[in-house]
Amino acid sequence: MQIAKNGNALTKPNPSVGAVIVVNDRIVGEGFTSPFGGPHAEINAINTVQDASILKEATLYVTLEPCSHFGKTPPCANAIVNHKFKRVVIGCLDVNPKVSGNGVRILEEAGIEVEVGVMEAECRGHHQAFFTQHQRNRPHIILKWAQTKEGFMAPPKQEKREPFWITNRYSKQLVHKWRAEEQAILVGTTTVSKDNPKLNTRTWFGKSPLRVVLDAELKLPVDSFVFDQSIRTLVLIDASNAEKITTSSENLFFEPIDYESNMAQQICKVLQKHQIQSVIIEGGAQTLQSFIAANLWDEARVFEGENSIDKGLKAPRVTGNIKSEIAILNDTLTIYTND
Repeated sequence: MQIAKNGNALTKPNPSVGAVIVVNDRIVGEGFTSPFGGPHAEINAINTVQDASILKEATLYVTLEPCSHFGKTPPCANAIVNHKFKRVVIGCLDVNPKVSGNGVRILEEAGIEVEVGVMEAECRGHHQAFFTQHQRNRPHIILKWAQTKEGFMAPPKQEKREPFWITNRYSKQLVHKWRAEEQAILVGTTTVSKDNPKLNTRTWFGKSPLRVVLDAELKLPVDSFVFDQSIRTLVLIDASNAEKITTSSENLFFEPIDYESNMAQQICKVLQKHQIQSVIIEGGAQTLQSFIAANLWDEARVFEGENSIDKGLKAPRVTGNIKSEIAILNDTLTIYTND
């Protein structure tokens, strides 16, 4: 599983799979999925084996069912058959209709022993974004915000156009790590207007996600960081203002939606159109609450910091199963799941 995590965010819309090859209880090869368009985990693992002749005695452990169709690369199931693996152990079946069950069928018809469902819960958890996209036709949605002990996200008035920090620098760095693991990050108009966020991964190594900005009337200041074109940015405008778009580029482009009707669902459709498998929604309160109200969320990551204010902007309210509570120095991170 740890090997599979090495490909997080880089492989999407493909899943980040991990593969290990074992002969006589000894690991002889391992690999994870390359960035999108490159070889899959099984092929990368095979390519690390110095003597391919031993593969006929090998067991391949893989987190997800080997693919069985031609895409950017040939089917991994065929390569496994060609190398005459003795046994394949699969964490969970693929949910993509092009694959689901077909990879196993190809292996079994070739006489390879196949076992499915080993550490299945853990494998499904790792591949949850990929599963969500195919089973629910929308991205895996992570809500994230920070609040004070009194339940406020921000003071009633901000003197400067910059973020109001509630948590410590270690929590901030963790958030940037999360950004590097997901495909997109979304914020509302008020967040950009008041905080002028950069929405990048400047305190963590990794690719910055696609920035998604809500700007119904195209009224946000043009000098906002989100418009600097340093990172690909998608602006969601109201369909009635589509004629106001005068220019677009590879790193700054626009999509119209109807802000008066089921906005959260429409956002999901646009992200699905652009093959966005996972998105972090970082604010503001109204945007977060709209996804909660529509029951369009899978995980909520809520920080509570020691910074205290008597009044201000109330944080959203979310109900779900508490997955974990983590202390980060003086901060508390509570993670909820929407099961």
